[in-house]
Amino acid sequence: MRRRLVAGAALAMAGRGWAQGAPGRSAYAEAMKLAFEMKQRAVAAGDQPYGAVVVHEGRIIGEGPSRVHSKNDWNAHAEREAIRDAQRRLGRADLTGSVLVSTSIPCSACQRAAVEARIARMIHGESLTDAGAPR
Repeated sequence: MRRRLVAGAALAMAGRGWAQGAPGRSAYAEAMKLAFEMKQRAVAAGDQPYGAVVVHEGRIIGEGPSRVHSKNDWNAHAEREAIRDAQRRLGRADLTGSVLVSTSIPCSACQRAAVEARIARMIHGESLTDAGAPR
């Protein structure tokens, strides 16, 4: 099921345990499920096995499978694709207060992109490891 924005507002994860306000651990588990869906989408497209989403106030505002091979762009890591998608959907570069949820630990370039976008925290892996604020 593809999640789209309606009239510029983020689409809540209806029916997936998402509530208004800041998400708790269960919400991050739901976000991680979507990140793993992004990973599967990347693999199905013949790309690297990574996926990521950006969450803000309990809503998915960006999603991204790895597109390094499909775009022939070393810069198209899943995390950066998710950040770009969130920025495009919101119409702004500042993602203050958002959380980057990724299937694996983001590389240093993706962490830097998260810093530039003002991402508040990073969560990665099936165990929902909280990597804290990007540095």
